[in-house]
Amino acid sequence: MKIDRKWAKGALAAWAMLALPATAFAASEFAGTWKVQDTSGASFEITLTDAGEASATRSGEGMKGTWTEEGSAAVIKWDTGWTTKITKEGGSYTKTAFEVGKAVPKEGNSSPAEKVK
Repeated sequence: MKIDRKWAKGALAAWAMLALPATAFAASEFAGTWKVQDTSGASFEITLTDAGEASATRSGEGMKGTWTEEGSAAVIKWDTGWTTKITKEGGSYTKTAFEVGKAVPKEGNSSPAEKVK
């Protein structure tokens, strides 16, 4: 059986046009709502959307920001200037908050993170 190369290339191109857009916007495991704690141990929730938006319920502050997936972490840039990372470590997750302009978190700025939605 002889395969027409021109037909095969066309079929492959058509498949790629249909398949790639669906995978380009695949949902991240980080999208959803996460239960975390602030430095005083008070629980609050961080919500990450598939569209890259972030919000939080911390002490009624109404925090807003954007997030991206970087390796095994969701990196959230808040409109306050703070940065939060939710990092996957084996089978669990950790939230770490970084002050404006700081690369190392202060003591107590980390807590377990649990995906609740």
